[in-house]
Amino acid sequence: MKRRLGNRWGLAAVVMAGLMMSGCSALGTVETPPAGTGEVLATTQESAEETAAASGNRLEQIKERGYLEVATEPYFAPNEFIDPTRQGDDKYVGADIELARYIADSLGVECRIVPLEFTAVLSSVTEGKYDMAISALAYTPTRAEAMELSDGYYYDADATWYGLLVREEDLDEIKSADDLGDKTVVVQSGSLQELFLQQQVPACKEEKRVSATTDGFLMVQEEKADACITAATTAQLFLDANPDCGMALVDGFRFVVDETTQGTRIGMKKGETELAAEVNRIIAEVTEKGLYKEWYQEYSEYATSLGIN
Repeated sequence: MKRRLGNRWGLAAVVMAGLMMSGCSALGTVETPPAGTGEVLATTQESAEETAAASGNRLEQIKERGYLEVATEPYFAPNEFIDPTRQGDDKYVGADIELARYIADSLGVECRIVPLEFTAVLSSVTEGKYDMAISALAYTPTRAEAMELSDGYYYDADATWYGLLVREEDLDEIKSADDLGDKTVVVQSGSLQELFLQQQVPACKEEKRVSATTDGFLMVQEEKADACITAATTAQLFLDANPDCGMALVDGFRFVVDETTQGTRIGMKKGETELAAEVNRIIAEVTEKGLYKEWYQEYSEYATSLGIN
């Protein structure tokens, strides 16, 4: 947040290498981590899914088994990312990870982090494989239909905005979404950015989708795409870490974020209303205490100290 960002499992090594991007290779694929890494995959056999049939109440299941399984894509600093100086579950850090652990503590259970690619994060929750997704989820109508979404727990209009990352040489040509008619645009699959592409980009030559936003950045850098729709904070972390990458955010342009999409959410299986109500109670407590903003600031600074930005 190894020089290759084309797979998820190489990203942690990027942190250790100082994120020097002198050369990049194929994108949009996810490799299985080497044997012995201890990573938890979408195919993990022992999960909350195994007890799903025992009771129709997920909240009761969590308390009975004594642990909460939280799916996340840990490559989105400062919300969730990997600290290469730590081991086991402790290596997963970020504001969202703190929130996950706070929720688990409030329920009196252990927190287990399950790292997945973003599309798997979404499907694992809709299918009931894991208890919840805490992974900088924005509200979309599709998600609201497919899963229970919590109340929003973080929104900062100045920090949380979405724009276009392009090559510096194209800044004079691409000023807004209206200038993408003959361009190839890349977005993270299943993200709010994908919704912006569908609703706020009048036309483009080609649409491309990747599993990680950083893969989209590399596609722009390698001239496999002309623009990447992205959260500005994520793009700025990448640009600060790679000052010679030859890319920049389009100045003065922001996608419109309406009231229904404001605020980062937690996703849970559809119908788990008791769990959602308890999560909303905890979110209200976190918001009242100002904890998430503190965590966000803390991990923004920590990401900087690790060389992620």
